[in-house]
Amino acid sequence: MKPIEFSEIKNIIDYEKIRLDFRSRVIDMKKTRRLAVGDHVTLTFENRHTVTFQIEEMMRVERIVEDAKIKSEVDTYNELIPRDNELSATLFVEVNEQSRIKPVLDSLVGMNKDSVFLKIGENMIPAVFEEGHATDDRISAVQYVRFKLTPEQTEAMADQSVGIQVVIRHRNYKAEAVLPPAMRKALYSDMTEGKSVNVWA
Repeated sequence: MKPIEFSEIKNIIDYEKIRLDFRSRVIDMKKTRRLAVGDHVTLTFENRHTVTFQIEEMMRVERIVEDAKIKSEVDTYNELIPRDNELSATLFVEVNEQSRIKPVLDSLVGMNKDSVFLKIGENMIPAVFEEGHATDDRISAVQYVRFKLTPEQTEAMADQSVGIQVVIRHRNYKAEAVLPPAMRKALYSDMTEGKSVNVWA
């Protein structure tokens, strides 16, 4: 997937004019890309639209107008753009009760090490976690992960006879969730520049 270019980012004034419609479209898009895995973990798979939205919203909230700072934000958020035969996701640890946030996060220390997988058929593809969001004794509630697929595994996304799940195998948290057809269709379309139109019914 092509990185976002500086020239694609609208200035604050122009963005404000289209924000409501763009925000509504991205929210709908994220519903298709959001997957709950157990009680506390959610993955939202990213693409150019969802990442562009995050950049524009950051600029709006922080009132960023300098070209150098905007370029810096673009460079930072481009790390969320999946590369060829990749899926990229933001992983959230969600806890509703304030008093339970720290205990739950403490119990998930080490989740960034060989605990999260994308299972395609019988193949277990480990999540590659972005560095800097976990240590040996703590873990952030927000993580950024990638799943690196082979071309054959990418094509399997469009084969409904092949089961696909996100699997978490941590000593304190074991869960899995099946990717529903609409999510598979959206992700396959992202990875193949719309090829799913010719593959999915």
